[in-house]
Amino acid sequence: MRPAKATAAAVTTVLGVGAAAVAAGRYASDAALKAPPGRPLPSDPRLTVHATAAGQVTLSRCLAALRPGTYGIQGPGVHAVVGPVLEDVEHPADTVVRRLERVSHGTLRTGTRVRLTPQVHSGDPGTALGLEHRNVSIPGELGPLPAWFVPGARDTWVITTHGLGTTREHPMNVMEFLAGQRLPVLDLAYRGDPDPGAPRSPGGLGHLGDSEWRDLDAAIRYAVRYGAERVILHGWSVGASMALHAAANSALSERISGLVLDSPVLDWEATLRALAAARRVPGPLLPLAVRAAQGRTGLHGDRLLEAADPRNLHVPTLIFHGPDDTLAPWHPSRELAAHRPELVGLHPVEHAPHAAMWNADPAGYEETLRRFLTPLL
Repeated sequence: MRPAKATAAAVTTVLGVGAAAVAAGRYASDAALKAPPGRPLPSDPRLTVHATAAGQVTLSRCLAALRPGTYGIQGPGVHAVVGPVLEDVEHPADTVVRRLERVSHGTLRTGTRVRLTPQVHSGDPGTALGLEHRNVSIPGELGPLPAWFVPGARDTWVITTHGLGTTREHPMNVMEFLAGQRLPVLDLAYRGDPDPGAPRSPGGLGHLGDSEWRDLDAAIRYAVRYGAERVILHGWSVGASMALHAAANSALSERISGLVLDSPVLDWEATLRALAAARRVPGPLLPLAVRAAQGRTGLHGDRLLEAADPRNLHVPTLIFHGPDDTLAPWHPSRELAAHRPELVGLHPVEHAPHAAMWNADPAGYEETLRRFLTPLL
């Protein structure tokens, strides 16, 4: 082969390999960043409903089905709530029997495929909890942001932001508790949410809190405009990362009096790889997913590192996290608490998946939260 032809062939091959790498990277990043909001995370296995009886449901046996605590179970057209495992009920060895608390909507039929979800409530604060509330619209940079506002007597508001695999129904897990503390609650739907009226994320991609925090900033402005003297940000997963970004970058950061971070995403590369792997992206493509995600969204680890830098924290912070979180490693949470023990408290929770620290121990979670909030009110 002549040199010119050989060079052309080599360049073509390189370009072909490069194009294939770009395509593979886009595919892998899509698997992580285009996760449908509100659907249970793929890191949890699908379970089969084997039987239902008065106050109990029989599910496929696996580690997820044996988790302690209270969870939602969600499948096509159905949402229900299950409580503890029932040990004294006869059942086949390959199944687990849990207490069936309620069926929120739909019907649990034998053969239904479901996943566990930390969302135990379905509906709105009125229909699910009997709480007085208003639907409000918050001006955001991409358009109006729907939110639920639950009024309270105090001038400190709690602004809640959900995370991966959930919707603004998730913060209702603690809304009744917060209302009992007479705290107004603003529960935000932000860009990319499935809620009617929520603005679409640019390109349909999530940014793991890196841009979404600006919607939380808009919620802080709204709260201050309508009477909040101070705000406490309570976020789960990506919502916790949004809270850290807001505390570091909001023009109203002096109004933030506390942070509650549940399963915070503090290492976005690890979370992105875990999401892609859970959606069956082959291992060799995971580094490409990280690079493609960074190029397509502008994600930058330095911004999150800066927001979560212990030296940059200036308000009391409570972290709920545990070693069983496979999507957001808890080691950064431990390091953050260790560097600022006078300001940051870590409440570890065993046997809880991502963003389900309340579910594993509702009473312990709420008592820890009460002790944290009391001096801030």
